[in-house]
Amino acid sequence: MKTKKTKLYAIRYTLYATAVVCVLVAFGCESAGQRKLSPTEQIRELRRQNSQLARQVEQSKSQSQQLKKQLQVLVGLKPNLRLESIYDLQKIKIGRYTNFYDKDKDGKAELLIVYLQPIDAEGDIIKATGAVDVQLWDLNKKDGQAMLGQWHVGPNELKKLWFATLITINYRLTFDVSSDITDLQDPLTVKVTFTDYLTGRVFEEQKVIKPR
Repeated sequence: MKTKKTKLYAIRYTLYATAVVCVLVAFGCESAGQRKLSPTEQIRELRRQNSQLARQVEQSKSQSQQLKKQLQVLVGLKPNLRLESIYDLQKIKIGRYTNFYDKDKDGKAELLIVYLQPIDAEGDIIKATGAVDVQLWDLNKKDGQAMLGQWHVGPNELKKLWFATLITINYRLTFDVSSDITDLQDPLTVKVTFTDYLTGRVFEEQKVIKPR
């Protein structure tokens, strides 16, 4: 019995000592780290936090209302019209000014510039989102040597290449061919593959260009 009481007193003493140590540590941290706020300062801080929370709540309400509106619009659309209502890409066209260019006027063409136009069902040029693969071919050469070069343009880069003039609008793709082509005497073929990221459809077009 005596032993049990002794153990009980020991446990109580240990808990008490631990509590005292925690209080002292907390007091030391408070003293070393931050000054205790006065009642006025505490009220001011609570008001600031309350205002901040109120702004966050209003922002959340605004975002929630916007999402509800978007959901109502999407639910109201027929599934087969949701993509078509944005655009209806039907084909791509390689512009007539696609060719090689001598940028430094030294008699040797260093650049291949490809003008690409995505076209919808009404025949209008649209800024479709997707990726482009371009290949340059010399069909007079044997198999294995016919393809002179190939390039890929991702969607993030492509959207920066939208080019408008007084005459037309299109994507303007520029490729360095100085190390790929040494002789530009015969007509060459440019093949373009456009992958539409909205619908997943793939469009192809090719054009014979005569170096000038």
